Parts: sequence; structure tokens; C-alpha cells
Amino acid sequence: MRALICREWGDIGRLKVEDVAAPKPGAGQVLIDVKATAVNYADAIMVAGRYQTKPPLPFSPGLETAGVVVACGDGVTRFAPGDRVMAILAYGGLAEMAVADEAETFTVPDRMPFDEAGAFPIAYFSSHVAIRWQGRLEPGETLLVLGAAGGVGLTAVEIGKAMGARVIAGASSAEKLAVARERGADETVNYATENLTERVLALTGGKGADVCFDPVGGELFDAALSALGWGGRILLVGFVGGVQQ
Repeated sequence: MRALICREWGDIGRLKVEDVAAPKPGAGQVLIDVKATAVNYADAIMVAGRYQTKPPLPFSPGLETAGVVVACGDGVTRFAPGDRVMAILAYGGLAEMAVADEAETFTVPDRMPFDEAGAFPIAYFSSHVAIRWQGRLEPGETLLVLGAAGGVGLTAVEIGKAMGARVIAGASSAEKLAVARERGADETVNYATENLTERVLALTGGKGADVCFDPVGGELFDAALSALGWGGRILLVGFVGGVQQ
């Protein structure tokens, strides 16, 4: 099979497609004929050798994938060859074939095309786990989403609306905020030109947001923290804006 291979730590743009042996599913795993996959920021960090885990060299990056099951390892009960699936991987998604744990594999609805399924798990699952299980967002509460026009931010906007929340989208330009509006944001704040804390407090009548979803970090974290109401929850899920020293 063909796969994008990393043989030394460095820039992800230097990787090349190579012919390699196809993986085999172990116990509790499925082998997927990959139809679509995605490149995440974490893939670039992993290839650079700066991710929280380091796969043994050489390896194929790729944290998520979608395709058709072609084989199942011992003990697999939820899937069979021919099933349409998407999966979260430790690595290996940027290849024609990929192995995934059954527990991290999910059915793709017939109405969902593979190009959407291949980019679905990391962003949507991350946002859902954070907002629903960690943030404990309830219908009628206010959700503040920073970086609301990014890949993860947009999923947070959609999930917040689906859960019945009032969503305030924060981004650094009018163009980005327009995209967030299209996805369902009720209110917006341009934190490149407006004071984030003051704007959120004004929009909530001084009450503050109930939950903040923050994939940005950096200086915005402090402003978002000040924009929370009593008992508010802040979800720090990324550091695109850097880490304050």
C-alpha cells in the first residue's frame, strides 16, 4: 500500500509517499480501507517530535480516518467487513490502509460522505467531550467560544446550539465572525478590536458566561476567565495563542 512516511523528526511538508506493507489487525482491532483522512495540527507537532507521544520511526502520521472495514481481529463484535466507519488513531491514518481499535471506531451514517467523516472525529469528539461532560453545559446557559471560526471552534458553536445554549462566538476578524454566525452563533465579539471581558458582560447583562470553550489560550485566557459568571466553567482545550511564561 501507499502511505505518507516520516523517517526523521522535522517539517511535515518534507514527508514523502512510499510503498510499504499493509498493517494487520490485532485482537480487538479493525483494518480499514481508507477513503478519506485529515491532517491535524497535532500531526505536524508529532512529525516534528514535539507531540506528547512519539511513535517509533518510521511511521505514518494521521490521527483520524474514514473508510470501509476489510478485516477484523479476534474479539471484534461491533463491526464486520463492508461496514462504513470512522476512527481515531494513535497514528497511521495518512495511508491507504489503517488499523484502528474497535473502541475508537464508529459507524458512518449512510448520508455522510467519507470526506466529511474523515475530518469528523478529532474536532467534534473533542468539543463534545469538553462541552458536555467536562463543561456540563445545560440548555439556556451561555457558551462563549474563542477561536470560533477555527476547525474545533466551529464544532463547539454547532454543539452548543444543538444543546440549547446561547452561543457567543469570539474571533479576531469580521470575516471569521461571519462564518461563526453562519454556523449558528447568536452573538459575536471581535477580540482584536473589542475588550472581550467587557463585551461578554454587556451581552449577558453583567451575569457573565456559564461556560467558555478556549482552544486559543495565551492572553485571551485571562480575559475569558474574567468574563465568566458565578460558578462558570472554562475549558482550556488548546494553546494556539501560546503559553504565558
